[in-house]
Amino acid sequence: MGPTQNLHAAPTPVLARRVVGATAIALAASLVVQNVVLIWAGAPAYGDPMDEVLAFHAEHRGAVAIAVGSDALNLPLLLGFVTGLHGLVGRRGGAGADWSRLAVAAGASLAAIFALYAVLWDGVVLSAPGLAEPSPELELAWRMHAAAFALAMSALGTTFIGAAVAARASGLTPPWQRLLGVAGGGLLVVAGMANLAIADGSPILFVGMPGYAAWLVWLLVTGVRWVAPAARPVA
Repeated sequence: MGPTQNLHAAPTPVLARRVVGATAIALAASLVVQNVVLIWAGAPAYGDPMDEVLAFHAEHRGAVAIAVGSDALNLPLLLGFVTGLHGLVGRRGGAGADWSRLAVAAGASLAAIFALYAVLWDGVVLSAPGLAEPSPELELAWRMHAAAFALAMSALGTTFIGAAVAARASGLTPPWQRLLGVAGGGLLVVAGMANLAIADGSPILFVGMPGYAAWLVWLLVTGVRWVAPAARPVA
């Protein structure tokens, strides 16, 4: 039995699709808010001098608290979304199930890396107020924080590719979203491969930024489609 036949034989429960869609929207919104707060506060780039890094964290503890608090929320939203997607794929006959399993595994890895990323950032902001100048320990924590972010980009790229291909294979999204996922996820993986350079402040980090933006667009568009009352399978 082909994927199209399975699609008609096992329609997706509307409530399940809407719950997963709402989770995708919530995750996208949380990530946008997190980034807006950091941009508004003037968060330093990983290549900025350590004096600027120290000054920012000494003066903007609240902004970092919002960012790491958002990470604590993003973890269950991310895991809920990828496992929910896997459930939707299974209910639609299993087309794309291998890709959705990849998304679940990569999403779990991403959650673990982001937990490390957030903990290291806590260490940076908690130690900054007591320092008159950057210490070797502060710089080490900051560089490890950057390296964790770079590795998270690779895990996110794999999650993105798996989710986008699985959703398309099951007829849950149109073809252009699969293309967006593969292209955007590929950029994230490529950037993550340069994690040592990024930890040292290299601007190669920005290679992955279009992929990150593509992930936000994909989540939002997918979520809105699945929540919409008139959502239908895509041929």
